[in-house]
Amino acid sequence: MVSTNRLLLRLLAALSIGAAFALPAAAKTYCCTDKSGHKICADTLPEQCEERAYKEFGDKGKVRNVDAPLTAEQKAQRAAAEARKKEEERIAGEQRRKDLALLNTYGSEKDIDFLRDRAVADMEATGKQAQDKYAAALKRKQQLAKELEFYAKKPIPDSLKSQIKENEIEIQAQKKALDDKNKDIEAVRAKFEEDRMRYRALMQGGGKSAASPAARPH
Repeated sequence: MVSTNRLLLRLLAALSIGAAFALPAAAKTYCCTDKSGHKICADTLPEQCEERAYKEFGDKGKVRNVDAPLTAEQKAQRAAAEARKKEEERIAGEQRRKDLALLNTYGSEKDIDFLRDRAVADMEATGKQAQDKYAAALKRKQQLAKELEFYAKKPIPDSLKSQIKENEIEIQAQKKALDDKNKDIEAVRAKFEEDRMRYRALMQGGGKSAASPAARPH
């Protein structure tokens, strides 16, 4: 009797497994609207739906929405948007780095004034040399002009012509050096003023940066 029951159980188990394998897979239905506005549905994805958005209906009422593949123009737009986002993130990261460096450099606006004045003083000291050379070249020009008067009715010596030409070149060179130095000084003043404005914004909480006064090392 026991053997018979075991045999029946094994038979039922085998039949159950066979029935499970014999069951068809859950059916799916794919639907989309074609170019003409007609709705198309099939148990496999219709060819008309391959380049369009479609819905996939599964068992138990599950619905999956599938977007249409991107066109070449849409791909280009997405790539451009991603590039813009990446560049914005790079700029934001660079600004955070600059802000942190700013807060690490200055403890107050007085520090900015002190470092600016020291930098300008050093540049003005080197600019004084250019100013002296320029003044000397102008003085030499006056001397050469007096010598030239002596030859008002005489041929001008080649040596004097050469000195006058060299003096003109020297004046131009020293004038340029002096102008460049003044531009550099103005650029330094502008840079420190820019630092002052950014520092003030960060200290007042108006700087859109990850750096903050609290992040400044003490």
